[in-house]
Formats: sequence, C-alpha cells, structure tokens
Amino acid sequence: MSPLIKAAHRTALVLLLLIATGAAQAQHVQEPAYQEKLQHLLSDKTPVIDVPQLAKEPKVVLLDARSKEEYDVSHIAKARRVGYDDFDIAKVKDLPKDAAIVVYCSVGYRSERVTEKLLKAGYTSVRNLYGGIFEWVNTGHAVVDDVGKPTNRIHTYNKNWSRWALKGEKVH
Repeated sequence: MSPLIKAAHRTALVLLLLIATGAAQAQHVQEPAYQEKLQHLLSDKTPVIDVPQLAKEPKVVLLDARSKEEYDVSHIAKARRVGYDDFDIAKVKDLPKDAAIVVYCSVGYRSERVTEKLLKAGYTSVRNLYGGIFEWVNTGHAVVDDVGKPTNRIHTYNKNWSRWALKGEKVH
C-alpha cells in the first residue's frame, strides 16, 4: 500500500474516532467563565472526554502531561506522568496502539498537544480530558500525592491559572 493511501486511511480512522468519541460535540465544564476560557484556549482538533464520562470509564490509561513538580503535588490516582516539555513517545512504547488512553494536564492545553503527538504516532483511542485536573477536582473527584495518599492540594501551574481551580488547597 502506498504511503499516500496509508495516510488517507489513517486520516479516515482519526475522523471516525473524533465522531465516535464525541470530539465534534461541545464539551462543558461547570463554571461558565472557565468554559469560555477553554473554548478560546483549546483547538478542538483532538478527541476529548469530559469529567463525567471519564468517571464512568475505569479501564483507561491515564497520562499526566504536567511537570514532575505538579504531578508530585497531586494527580489522578493511577495516572502515569509523561510530561509536556519532556514528553517523549518512548515513554508510552509499552502501551498497545489501541489502548484506551486519556491525557490530562491542568486545564487541557498541554494534554491536547500530547494527544496530538500520540495520534500521529498511531495510537487510535486517545482523548484529552476537557478542563483537565482542575475540572476533576472542581467536581469533587479525588487526587493523590506523590506517595499515593489522598490529598486536597492541587498545583495550579501559577497564580494566574489558580483562578480556575475552585476547590482544594492551591499550590503554585
């Protein structure tokens, strides 16, 4: 099969995945101002999943696209840190290409970029968590610290972004 035909097939698969996962549909977070910020920040070029959907899907691989410092303060239980600035596709080479993967960061911007890289690398079931860990915590879901203990702390990246973390003890 020619490279052009392979590329066309891959594009068709990604489009089908976008439709099947609801990426073409509007996603929402609870806070209207946060929703407006996300609509301007995110490109909508990758499949997304919102917090209520993720909470119903226990069999996903969670990838955290934040810095080690952010991850150590708190992360979603069982999430694996892959980073953003230090992201390397080799960090996920052990995952099957058809694994159900959800990537998240603070709000969804960095994880959207990592999601794009995973899709380009041939992973077929990758979604970005809309609203990120902020929305996860804002809706009352638990996070754990670097030793796996429940915590109410959340790293907010910096003081400016902390306004979108409505619950938890803010760290920046």
